Amino acid sequence: MKKALVCGAGGFIGSHMVKRLKKEGYWVRGVDLKYTEFAPTEADDFVIGDLREQRVCRSVVDESFEVIYQFAADMGGAGFVFTGENDADILHNSALINLNMVELANRLKIKKIFYSSSACIYPEHNQLDPDNPNCREDSAYPANPDSEYGWEKLFSERLYLAFHKNHGLAVRIARYHNIFGPEGSWNNGREKAPAALCRKVAETPDGGQIEIWGDGKQTRSFLYIDECIEATRRLVDSDCLGPLNIGSEEMVTLDQLATMIMQIAGKTLAIKHIPGPTGVRGRNSDNALYFEKIGWKVSKPLLDGLTQTYLWIKEQAERVGTAA
Repeated sequence: MKKALVCGAGGFIGSHMVKRLKKEGYWVRGVDLKYTEFAPTEADDFVIGDLREQRVCRSVVDESFEVIYQFAADMGGAGFVFTGENDADILHNSALINLNMVELANRLKIKKIFYSSSACIYPEHNQLDPDNPNCREDSAYPANPDSEYGWEKLFSERLYLAFHKNHGLAVRIARYHNIFGPEGSWNNGREKAPAALCRKVAETPDGGQIEIWGDGKQTRSFLYIDECIEATRRLVDSDCLGPLNIGSEEMVTLDQLATMIMQIAGKTLAIKHIPGPTGVRGRNSDNALYFEKIGWKVSKPLLDGLTQTYLWIKEQAERVGTAA
C-alpha cells in the first residue's frame, strides 16, 4: 500500500487532502498541533506534534512514504497577515517547519515532497491596478511581496528548489490563490474573505448591513477546495517541479463577492466600508503555465463553491447561536 504523510493535516487544505488520498487507496499519517475541528480525521494515524521541533519531525517521517504533503504554516486571512502584529511568528514558525522537513526528506530519500506556497509571493508593484494584476509565475522577481507571510513563502520556495538542485530531492511547488470551502476557519480571526463574508451574511437579518474592509473595489480570485485538491494531485503526479499557480481566473471585487453571497442567501443587505487591512489592490491567478504543463483547467464557476461554503457556514453559525 502506498503511504503518504500530510503535514498540517488538522488544517483546512491538509484535512481535505487526507480525504482525497484515502479515496485513492493511500495509507495516510497526519501531523498537526491540533486535530481537525469540524469533522473526524480520516487519517490512518494522526500525530499531535509541533513540526518546529526536529524530534517531532524525526518521529513522524520514515523512508516508506511515497510522498510528503507540506501544508503546515502559521497563517490566516488579512486580519492575521496584514496587521503586522504576527510577523515574527509567521516568519519564524513557518521557516522552522520547512527547514526541518526539507532536510529530513532529503536525508531519508523521500521519493517526493510537495510544498504549498502562496500567491502572496508576488510583487506588490504588479498588483496595484485592481483590474490588471500580473501574477504570472515569471513575475515573482524582482521580489517585493506585500507581507512577511509572502517573504517566508518565497524563501521556502527557494529552499526546496535548492535541495532539488544540490541533492536531487524531488519537489513539487504550488502557489495557491485564496482557497476556500467547507471545514475551514470561519469565525476565529484567521478566516479569509469568502468565509468571513459568508458568516456576516448568514448572521445578518435581511435588510441589515455588513462591513467590508477597504472600499470594496479590491479584486481577488477564489478557488474552491475540491478544485485545489484536484490540481495539487495532478501537479504532484506530474514531472513538473513548479512553482505553478493553482487558483481561479474568475476575478471579482470584494463587493461583488459579497453580492454573490447575498444572492445565495436570498438577502438584500447594505455594505458599509470601513478601515482595515486589505492587502494588494488586485490579484488574479494566471493559469496559462499550469495548463501548458499539466493540461487541466478549473471545472466549476465561483458561484458553485460559494453556495456550498455558505450553506456550511450558515449551519455552523446556527449551531453556535443555538448553543449560546
